[in-house]
Amino acid sequence: MTIALLSIEIYMPMSQSLKDKRMVLRRLKDRVGAMNVAVAEVAHQDLWQRAGLGVVTVATDTQMAEQTLSAVLKE
Repeated sequence: MTIALLSIEIYMPMSQSLKDKRMVLRRLKDRVGAMNVAVAEVAHQDLWQRAGLGVVTVATDTQMAEQTLSAVLKE
């Protein structure tokens, strides 16, 4: 069993409030969550234009975990 973690930093220059930021992140989490991963905002919760996301997946082998996280990164 392999557990893989992807850390993503996102800059959203058009975000004017925490509400704008959370709306964007919710849509992103919905799209990515369908790929057999767990997504959470783990950093910069109080900043409007910046977000730190943690994406985790569990797979039977390393290659499958890497493919899953690569697909998330492309999204």
